[in-house]
Amino acid sequence: MQHERRPILLGFISTLALSLVLTWHQQNVEFLLYVFVLVFLAFMVFGIDRHAHFSKGLLWCLVLWGLVHMLGGLVMISDSLPAQTEGGRRILYTLWLIPDVLKYDQAVHAYGYAICMWLSYQWFKSRYHTSGPTLGVLVLCGLASMGLGSVNEIIEFFAQRFIEDTNVGGYENTAWDLIFNLIGVVIAGSLIRYGHPAKEKMLGLRLF
Repeated sequence: MQHERRPILLGFISTLALSLVLTWHQQNVEFLLYVFVLVFLAFMVFGIDRHAHFSKGLLWCLVLWGLVHMLGGLVMISDSLPAQTEGGRRILYTLWLIPDVLKYDQAVHAYGYAICMWLSYQWFKSRYHTSGPTLGVLVLCGLASMGLGSVNEIIEFFAQRFIEDTNVGGYENTAWDLIFNLIGVVIAGSLIRYGHPAKEKMLGLRLF
């Protein structure tokens, strides 16, 4: 592994360790499944990175996504905070960041699939040596990111079917998840498209 990747790996391992401690403490079977999914995805990303050479900014954003995702399902919130629980546990994912407008869950979906869009574009660029973010390339990368979001919803469906007390939500929740996935994809695609050839975007992280 490249020396510059070691801090990123350490960040991921720290996220994983914290998730395992919280999962074990709460005896949360659902998020034990997500821990395994997280490890599987990490192996895939680091494997592809050997050839695609993803930017460090992208890899750190992926680590952050893993962290906010796991905390969302494992951190309990106060009864005084606005939340949409639908009879389930009051976890961070149910928190209204803006009451009746934006939930923590929805913000994480938008962020996460914006990062997937970015990842898809970086992979496509490294694989096919495209000269720039054309509309066709961005549409393909956006569809790839949305496809990853659909896989996540399938995992949540099976979790709801076979694990009790999942807080996954119903059809409306799934639809909102997909909508916010799309919002994230559009935002990331716009940054890639209209930020080109500028190098510094997204709070100082390198976009390419």
